[in-house]
Amino acid sequence: MENLMFAYRSCKVIWTLLVTILGYASSLPVGDDSICTADELAKYTIIFTGKWSQTAFPKQYPLYRPPAQWSSMLGVTHSSDYSMWKKNEYASNGVRDFAEKGEAWVLMKEIEEAGEKIQSVHGIFSAPAISSGIGQTSTELEVHSRHPLVSFVVRIVPSPDWFVGIDSLNLCEGDHWMEEVSVDLFPYDAGTDSGFTFSSPNFATIPQDTVTEITCSSPSHPANSFYYPKLKILPPIAQVTMVKLKKNHLGLPLPYLNLPAKSNEIIDSVSETPLDCEVSQWSSWGLCKGLCRKTGTKIRTRFVLLQPANNGMPCPNLDEETSCEPENCV
Repeated sequence: MENLMFAYRSCKVIWTLLVTILGYASSLPVGDDSICTADELAKYTIIFTGKWSQTAFPKQYPLYRPPAQWSSMLGVTHSSDYSMWKKNEYASNGVRDFAEKGEAWVLMKEIEEAGEKIQSVHGIFSAPAISSGIGQTSTELEVHSRHPLVSFVVRIVPSPDWFVGIDSLNLCEGDHWMEEVSVDLFPYDAGTDSGFTFSSPNFATIPQDTVTEITCSSPSHPANSFYYPKLKILPPIAQVTMVKLKKNHLGLPLPYLNLPAKSNEIIDSVSETPLDCEVSQWSSWGLCKGLCRKTGTKIRTRFVLLQPANNGMPCPNLDEETSCEPENCV
């Protein structure tokens, strides 16, 4: 009997130990470079730079009601158990509301609930909106050795459901935190609205599509505001830089002195994107004008759909004339 009790107690201890180890392991990020052994906490300054200029993106560039601009940034530091958004997966209701309307309440609730249920979120951060296509905004964020990943979204305004962002960028490299990292950002479609242009009316995508990257050839439609078939790749529409804050002798983080970038420096860093002229189809031929029993002329016309920019192909002739025989002559 004593032997049985001893065996029971031994099994119970082993089981408790296993549960404890598994419970701790479940809170760690999984995948490549999953175990971070760096200092428990690190602070960063995150700087978002908008590069959405008329020079780089001349097609249908929004100048009025509203002009090109960026929403506020909403981000989170987390473990691999949480995902704000992922390419080729369906956007959550919160990401949909943010990408379509810039409303953050539902997304904030989703983040808070994930943090409470699976302990996957360390902190939320946000940065002010930018009132033009070119400019900077910044804030600070804190990462934890068990929550070393950074994700965020910034809405492209105006747009149907387009945004830029980062999905689960790991700032920890084994036993140390990265000192600085910069990432070029490209537009994404949340898959919840079917508009092709910046100013498209709200038209829900039914059934909902997955999050996809917008490229110079996809969606492959001439109406697409980012459709530049002569380019191999779009220029980056934005950039994000994260700089680790150094600590002083008291162990407190020192402020990162980020001087505002001059607007011409941002513009000069973006190559010009040539935009070819686009014209409509020819109209029908007009009536033949001329004297009876003599050769007359008739005309057809077309109009400009898109003016050329940045040394793009100029517009062709908008009218064409040909000879004809007048009809209904007496």
